Amino acid sequence: MNSLLPLILLLLLPATTNADDLGYYITSACSYNTNYTRGSAFQANRDAILSSLPAAAAASSSGFAENVTGAAPPDLAYGLAQCRGDASASECRSCLDGAARDMAAECPAQKSAVLIYEGCLLRLSNASFFGRVKTSRATYVCSPHKAAAVAAQPDFNSSLGALMSGLAEKAYGSPRMFAVGAVNHTPYEKIHGMARCTQDLSRDDCHSCLAKAVRIIPDCCPGRSGGRIFFWSCSVRFEVGPFYNIQLAEAAMSPAPAPAPGGGPLVNGSDHYPVAPRSTGSGSSRTVRNTALLVSIPAAIALLLLVIVTVCICKNRKAHKHVLIARDGHGDDEEMRSSGPLQYDLSTLRAATDNFSEENKIGKGGFGPVYKGTLGNGQEIAVKRLARISQQGHAEMKNEVVLIAKLQHRNLVRLLGFCIEEGEKLLVYEFLSNKSLDKFIFGPASQQELSWGQRKKIIEGIGRGLMYLHEDSRLKVIHRDLKAGNILLDADMNPKISDFGLAKSFSIDASQANTEHVAGTYGYMAPEYVENHIFSSKSDVFSYGVLVLEIITGKRVQEDLVESVWKRWSLGSVAQLLDGYPADEPGRQDMLRCIHIGLLCIQEDPQLRPSMASVLQMLKHRIVTMSAPTKPAFVIPGPGERPRPAAPEPLTINEASVSELEPR
Repeated sequence: MNSLLPLILLLLLPATTNADDLGYYITSACSYNTNYTRGSAFQANRDAILSSLPAAAAASSSGFAENVTGAAPPDLAYGLAQCRGDASASECRSCLDGAARDMAAECPAQKSAVLIYEGCLLRLSNASFFGRVKTSRATYVCSPHKAAAVAAQPDFNSSLGALMSGLAEKAYGSPRMFAVGAVNHTPYEKIHGMARCTQDLSRDDCHSCLAKAVRIIPDCCPGRSGGRIFFWSCSVRFEVGPFYNIQLAEAAMSPAPAPAPGGGPLVNGSDHYPVAPRSTGSGSSRTVRNTALLVSIPAAIALLLLVIVTVCICKNRKAHKHVLIARDGHGDDEEMRSSGPLQYDLSTLRAATDNFSEENKIGKGGFGPVYKGTLGNGQEIAVKRLARISQQGHAEMKNEVVLIAKLQHRNLVRLLGFCIEEGEKLLVYEFLSNKSLDKFIFGPASQQELSWGQRKKIIEGIGRGLMYLHEDSRLKVIHRDLKAGNILLDADMNPKISDFGLAKSFSIDASQANTEHVAGTYGYMAPEYVENHIFSSKSDVFSYGVLVLEIITGKRVQEDLVESVWKRWSLGSVAQLLDGYPADEPGRQDMLRCIHIGLLCIQEDPQLRPSMASVLQMLKHRIVTMSAPTKPAFVIPGPGERPRPAAPEPLTINEASVSELEPR
């Protein structure tokens, strides 16, 4: 029976790739010595390339597209997009759309940049790079797990070397420069591999690139069960266990269809973007076609006109908004009424809450109490009743109504509507039966109330909500008051970020901003925000890191949480923080990994903190290698270190501020 167990486990492994894995971020590079001027012709050409390449590559039968826009140097923009051979059209489009968004965010003013994901590659430059092999920079991602049968490791290396060398040969000779395959290592174990090149290369250059990647496999991931090596022009990957879609991979490796008479290839009866002819050598360049110029010049002019018109409209709207606000606050009411959420009658909300009775009060925030209510149709709601005398409360209300109306995500609390009548200021939300996270994680019995599986689910859900706010929503939003009390839980313990009264939104072109007044909750606020009033998405990342440590340990940040976690980490005794959990808890390694992630998020230097997209990758993929964290802020310094200002007693300050909303 024991001899059958490895075979049973092998049969349970997935046979196809996970779509989420295709979007797994590998690396990026921005040429900071070649910046362009905002509003220049090059920017228009660059934006046109980024907006067109994902669709072109996804529609192509080869999953590949390249293009040049612009009339003449130095304004020409060159772009290349390619998806993995086993990616479906929808997976290809999703991966490249994400890459285009990330490139605009990570390399906002650089003329040359490359972003590499597991499932796709996007490259942009102000100079032609087509047909030129690039192997000067390699990125390694190794599995943390050792290969099975360590005693037979020479056999493993021999099998792996033979597999990858064969795939390199097969890839450079295939139509899409892509190949997958597998080789038996033990009776129950196969090594699976993949090799691929960017399709702008000549076959000789593809071969030399892959040969270099294969040669360094033994040095980069010795004894590991999986590894990936990425150059800008090619990549290889191996795993003990399948990781690709075999049906789509075999289709990609099959001979290319004969060209249709009079034009490019037809696939399934539909027109596709034709594959650009390959270079005959590594040093050759492409000629910019007349048709590209005829299309790109009007497109660039139209884009510039659109930008000018949009700027004028936004300025006009902003000026109009300031005029409205100056009229005794009635402008706020008009903006809320036109923002989208339903406006409730006061009589309806009084009936739903039994005239705001004490029995229906379920909480109290900085701006007033919260009541549970039931509408006439049986729908349960939560009603926040802002204090009548609080002008800050009115500002918070306007901020929340106008802001949340533009945000929709499963990990954000849903605003149903509002009421401004007879001096009342009421916000109506979906009712979440499990109330706020702090009710579950703090207290002596907190470890027994939530399983580790539930805590991990909450940590990931909050991360997804924050990534949406920072990167994927219509607005770039910084929450500024992320804490356990502002995380609500539904009946299935799904987390939802709430309380956007302090949130700030700004243009996607801005990476940080200053404010005259600090707003938030001490302990959760990043040091650069407390001391210099500078906030950015990394401010929320800091708050998230604190929250992760609270969720795992069950201790409040005000209880010297950060300092105690850091000291245990430094002494190598961080596992003692998990003493409240059962000794046989299967998720202990996951907990330790999450503590590591939490410490990365609360590093003093905001540039060292990961983005929320990187955090989610670290949470989802154990294969992702994490750097060692540096000492967090607000930790008492050791001998010879400069002391930092001590954090004040916990309180929420400067309760509200008004956001200036800018489109994404």
